[in-house]
Amino acid sequence: MDAPVLRWLGRVDYEPTWRAMQRMVDERGPGARDEVWFLEHPPVFTLGMNSKPEHLLGTGDIPVVQIDRGGQVTYHGPGQLVVYPLLDLERAGLGVRALVEGIERAIVATVAEWGIEAIGRRDALGVYVGPRKLASVGLRIRKGCSYHGLALNVAMDLEPFRRINPCGYAGLEMTQVSDLGGPADLGAVADVLAPRLLAALGFPDAPQSATSTWRQEVSSM
Repeated sequence: MDAPVLRWLGRVDYEPTWRAMQRMVDERGPGARDEVWFLEHPPVFTLGMNSKPEHLLGTGDIPVVQIDRGGQVTYHGPGQLVVYPLLDLERAGLGVRALVEGIERAIVATVAEWGIEAIGRRDALGVYVGPRKLASVGLRIRKGCSYHGLALNVAMDLEPFRRINPCGYAGLEMTQVSDLGGPADLGAVADVLAPRLLAALGFPDAPQSATSTWRQEVSSM
């Protein structure tokens, strides 16, 4: 099984990226190569299919987008590493639980490189350092393929999380890699995360780093 193509998209708007993921799922054939996109978004709140409006506490001038992943409300912004695994799950031999647990293991292994002790939780999806949340996981499976993915806080303004109940949990505190002794550079974190994510999901290591591919505008995908 070939390793997925890794793409570094840089900072891209949320909605066109989401629509590009949907198009890829709709148009891909059985032999299409899997891809993993690494990127960051401008400030945006996203509401999953199970979201409740009362979890928006006062979003101010940050846009809110209703989307088709599972879960509740979360925030994306500059300095947060977002990773979208676009995978044919049947071909990869992955169920939804294995995909979620593999993503969480990869994040835990990544931040361990900088001495950060993190865990995944079954009662509240994502990765935590003590009571504080470091990374969120939210997926959609359609036509046997995955899209959406993970958001790892690296070096961002965490204030907008206080405008919501993150993932539906009132008072949940967030944390980030740079505040815990890790790097502030998204590319450096992506290059550590990429091989650990592929290994956790049962893929061979990719022949390129997460950030070595040409930036490709999502509108062209």
